[in-house]
Amino acid sequence: MSNQNIKGKDEIGVFALGGLGEVGKNMYCIEYLNQIFIIDSGILFPDEHLLGVDYVIPDYQYLIENQEKIVGLFITHGHEDHIGGIPFMLKKVRIPKIYAAGVAIELIKNKLQEYKDIKVPQIIEFKAHYKYTFKGDVELSFIRMCHSIPDSYAFVFKTPLGNIVTTGDFKIDLTPLGPGTEFDKLANLGQEGVLLLMADSTNACVEGNTQSERRIGESIRELFTHIDSRIIVATFASNIYRVQQIVEASVINNRKVAIFGRSMKKTIEVGQQIGYIKAPKSTFIEDTELNQYKPEELTLLCTGSQGEPLAALSRVASGTHKQIKLIPGDTVIFSSSPIPGNQEGVNKTINLLFKAGANVITHSPMTDTHTSGHASQNDLKLMQTLLKPKYFMPVHGEYRMQKVHAMLSIECGCKPENTFILENGDVLALSKYGARISGHVQAGDVYIDGDTIGDIDTSIVKERKTLSEDGLFSVVLTIDVKKRRVILDPQIVSRGFIYMKDNEALTHDFAKKAKDYVNKQFETHDSVNLLSLKNGLIDYLSKIIRDATDRNPIIIPIFMQIQSKGVSPSVPRTDAKKLDLKPVKDNASKPVKKAISEENKSVDTPKASRPPKRMVKKTPHIDGEIKRTYKKRIIVKNQNLEKND
Repeated sequence: MSNQNIKGKDEIGVFALGGLGEVGKNMYCIEYLNQIFIIDSGILFPDEHLLGVDYVIPDYQYLIENQEKIVGLFITHGHEDHIGGIPFMLKKVRIPKIYAAGVAIELIKNKLQEYKDIKVPQIIEFKAHYKYTFKGDVELSFIRMCHSIPDSYAFVFKTPLGNIVTTGDFKIDLTPLGPGTEFDKLANLGQEGVLLLMADSTNACVEGNTQSERRIGESIRELFTHIDSRIIVATFASNIYRVQQIVEASVINNRKVAIFGRSMKKTIEVGQQIGYIKAPKSTFIEDTELNQYKPEELTLLCTGSQGEPLAALSRVASGTHKQIKLIPGDTVIFSSSPIPGNQEGVNKTINLLFKAGANVITHSPMTDTHTSGHASQNDLKLMQTLLKPKYFMPVHGEYRMQKVHAMLSIECGCKPENTFILENGDVLALSKYGARISGHVQAGDVYIDGDTIGDIDTSIVKERKTLSEDGLFSVVLTIDVKKRRVILDPQIVSRGFIYMKDNEALTHDFAKKAKDYVNKQFETHDSVNLLSLKNGLIDYLSKIIRDATDRNPIIIPIFMQIQSKGVSPSVPRTDAKKLDLKPVKDNASKPVKKAISEENKSVDTPKASRPPKRMVKKTPHIDGEIKRTYKKRIIVKNQNLEKND
């Protein structure tokens, strides 16, 4: 944000680095009086088009450039799309403090233990009644909200210009399993006045009210009483309330519970530490104990409700899980709904389960096995009515969700000109004179591939997609530097493009045309730029291959250089320097001429014409000295080895 967008005490800047126009990688910032308050640091799970990408995180460049302004990172709750990016952020940005509550703190600590190279900042635990004050009469307070994970909070930033409220993820649940929403605080805040509301838009397109989590527990317990086979339940690992209800249903029906999936085990461990997951000690068993119980005495709780290929349930369905082998008659319950984009993977898993003889139960009007953790339209209207914001900014959702949420806000009395549907990076400036979109900060996607951050860009993802669809075509050409032409027949390498044995005439034609193209460049140019030669050949072959096969493989030309009479071929660097492909002149640098000359002698001089080797007669004295020295070195080496042992 440039200085002209923030004018001392007169304006507050609000913007998102992630979470607008998407569901994931949530990160919102409030900037006031050279202070930056960062709200959440999440990840986005890639769709099937981002081949080889593990996670997507926000672009932190603006925060890197303004690290000295950062007050802290404030976490609304412990879901991955709100805390998953913290390790990657800490590698790039200096964060003085992290503020979080309950479950979120434990999940963050567990996550950071996996990254030994990170300097962990101070982690401060807040509670619902806590308040913090900052420079410029800024006060931060908290409102407890209901969500699918405990310890979820809305934040209230009280400033001289007015109150800024961000709801975090929430739902309206009048019969919650845990502590309920603090409606009294919301109502009082509405009476006091809200300058800006930033609210969860995930379910803005869903009519009605979101069902209570308690009703799902009742449905699951009822299902369990009618099942007399082994039960396998797949749900979101982070849904602690759901996990607790599945455990309770198992205890009531005298079933032991075995946990499968790394994230599920971590969640249950954290839930037990804090007291949200309660059961007799004998309830949970290890996977090695499964054979000690009858099928009807077991509940297997696992990950994989979204059809993730490597998750526990997917491996069970495909028969590759080491501990769980499906038994005909097993009942598999999906206590979840497919996230948009995951339906195909879920369907594949369900088909495999049916083929193995399992009974599969999914969420439906007849079998309530899942409810959302996000507010539907009536719930969102209630939030608008309670808070009565002057300005409204829908967050946490795709554009269509933001748009519908903005319309709901207008229905509830917010003026159309006071609703702002922003994109990541857009800056909303608030002052006593009004609100305006004042500029834009750098924002975008950064891809995580393994341990690398940001080394993968859109061009690499595009290449991976092309490789997966059209394959690779490589042509190796050997160039004689002196003769300035391609010698030998080009070598063709094809992977995932065409079957070469069945297309010999076609590949021979491609090789000949590649050779002719390069030779023509030598004939028509005094010197050749290697990079230009490579790019030109790629463009030339792309058209020929596309016309012949209607496919667009990745094309990789490889140039092998030799200088006549024996210089070993090598792959040159493909930089923009001009490659001297003219005949070698007599005034070439002496060291180079000498090296080439000597190497040529060693390769090309006939053995019969070489001068005889000079024979050196060894004397007994010299031989003995060598042996003594060698023996001494062996003794010293052995002594050193003994010391190291």
